[in-house]
Amino acid sequence: MSIPSIPLAGVIGSPIAHSRSPQLHGYWLKKYSLAGHYVPLEVAPDNLKKVLKTLPKMGFVGANVTIPHKERVMELADMVTDRAILIGAANTLIFREDGKIHADNTDGYGFIENLRQGAPDWRPDAGPAVVLGAGGAARAIVASLLDAGVPEILITNRTRTRAETLREDFGTKLRVVDWVQAGNVIEEGNTVVNTTSLGMTGKPELRVPLDGLQKTAVVTDIVYNPLKTTLLEAAEQAGCTTVDGLGMLLHQAVPGFERWFGQRPVVDDDTRKAALS
Repeated sequence: MSIPSIPLAGVIGSPIAHSRSPQLHGYWLKKYSLAGHYVPLEVAPDNLKKVLKTLPKMGFVGANVTIPHKERVMELADMVTDRAILIGAANTLIFREDGKIHADNTDGYGFIENLRQGAPDWRPDAGPAVVLGAGGAARAIVASLLDAGVPEILITNRTRTRAETLREDFGTKLRVVDWVQAGNVIEEGNTVVNTTSLGMTGKPELRVPLDGLQKTAVVTDIVYNPLKTTLLEAAEQAGCTTVDGLGMLLHQAVPGFERWFGQRPVVDDDTRKAALS
């Protein structure tokens, strides 16, 4: 009688010690009484290719991918989903039984699911979205907002050319706004999103005037340390519906966990507490 193998998964990055993913996946494995382990994997860029070839031989069924490997893994994967190609990065890998590596991006999925859970009355088609930042996270968020039916996205970034690149890639529903004008266009936002690291613990504050926030707006920040950023505090005071960034991290993890361990996990208050513990 053969002993069934225990599925292994992990998160690949450098540095990786700060990642909350092992706590999150470990909680779900315990909650659903599943055999399996999820571990942090510190991998230097020079070793990424070798590691990806080795992990399936060690019993790994997949992995999450974070900085600085999210672009590089697309070149090393055998199959890449359309949404990962559109975003230009992958965060979820599936090691198939035939030896092929399948790469996907679930960041946009996690962002939208977090918004829908945190702001059940949110209507993407009710007006424009204002997106602060034009980095990798912004690409996933722009793609998901357009897919959800947002009619227009006003995008602003400290380096204007990066925002213009997004407009070239995603089309005329994007309008590029100079960073110095960010405070002026916020009042147009039915949805307002900070995709930058500004406001994160240890980073500079988000110095954008926020007095134009409309109380009908849904305001969210992908930063989750602190949970309540300056943007979310100002939005709360303005009467807006606010959604913190932790839920995006939790929801983006759902599709990978389901593929690797065969159980679709639920994101609830206990999940949030586990990720923060």
